[in-house]
Amino acid sequence: MNRLHGTIRSYDWGSHTVLAELTGRPSPSDRPEAELWLGAHPADPARVDDAASGVSLLDVISADPHGQLGEANAERFRGRLPFLLKVLAAEEPLSLQAHPNSMQAREGFERENANGVPLDSPARNYKDDNHKPELVVALTRFEALAGFRDVRRTVALLRALGVAELDRCAEQLAAQADSSGVRALFTQWITGDEHSAPLIGAVVEACRRYLSAEPNGAVGEFAAEAQTALDLGSRYPNDPGVLISLLLNRITLEPGEGLFLAAGNLHAYLRGVAAEIMASSDNVLRGGLTPKHVDVPELLKVLDFRPGSMPVVRADGDGRDNTRVYEAPEREFELTRLQLDTSRSGAASSTATLAAGNPRIVLCTAGSTVLSSHCDSLELSAGQSAWLPASNPAVTLAPAQQRAQVFVATIGSG
Repeated sequence: MNRLHGTIRSYDWGSHTVLAELTGRPSPSDRPEAELWLGAHPADPARVDDAASGVSLLDVISADPHGQLGEANAERFRGRLPFLLKVLAAEEPLSLQAHPNSMQAREGFERENANGVPLDSPARNYKDDNHKPELVVALTRFEALAGFRDVRRTVALLRALGVAELDRCAEQLAAQADSSGVRALFTQWITGDEHSAPLIGAVVEACRRYLSAEPNGAVGEFAAEAQTALDLGSRYPNDPGVLISLLLNRITLEPGEGLFLAAGNLHAYLRGVAAEIMASSDNVLRGGLTPKHVDVPELLKVLDFRPGSMPVVRADGDGRDNTRVYEAPEREFELTRLQLDTSRSGAASSTATLAAGNPRIVLCTAGSTVLSSHCDSLELSAGQSAWLPASNPAVTLAPAQQRAQVFVATIGSG
């Protein structure tokens, strides 16, 4: 086993304190820090052993894919680590975005390569040839927009805001209450027809009225949706993403709860801190709420417009009371949360064992833990991580003091 040092990515929506404090660096940071990457993606691979002089995890795996990944995994995933683990720290909303499926990613990557679009071009849609399903698990309360809401609920929301143009849109959607109707209204708004610009301003004012009209401070049925549109409108005036937010499920995750997003799912994380695991990809197609490149025709090719709720993912036990696995229907990744606690009765609460045979990234998010095998040991404090290759012997985890929370990322069994 080896200590792993992730790379920090700075985006405007990030935090000046969360990742700095988590990783034990001076806080506040000079720039907003948005993501801690723990993986072997070529754009920003983590480093093994030493943050400054250690070798990249990408190079470690490339030099010995069978030993690092296991023979079957190395063949199955072409010698690549198929998942990427992150910690997200969202101080402000991310862009509206979606990710391609495998076929779309391969075709888009090859097309942009053939057209000579540089990998670092801001107009590039496809940074690699992989799809990007993802699972996010809240470390703090975590707010998000994700997936197109059930049409009946969206129609009720549009009518509740009391805007004549929204009433017409509600009628249009009610008359075609399926994915085709959602696609038609989405396309109308995102392509900025002649009604969109004044409608955005009217919607922001309507949300303000809706929130201030509640008697005695009562919370309206659509208060969260109205507040979100109001906040987005203040940050991104005249951006069609403000309207599109009205079509999406507004979700709040409590710590430990997760959200799985398949390819084509339109979403925007709004605020909070979370662990996120995904197929190892950096392909993002944006739809608004950003100064970055937005390619509407390409986005329309990948979006899944099927309306419905987005179920919260709650981790399932595996027979041990301290081990919870987040189920996701993807072969590239699996995420497990360990709650190690010496104050609870029974050894099963204070230790966990990771069997040999699969590559893993172990991330401590609270407290500290000791990883031990018959020949080695390693202590991880909050914010620290380790790489366990497939060839590593079985490892036992225990809290270094009283408690520890640990996430373990590995290849899925599907």
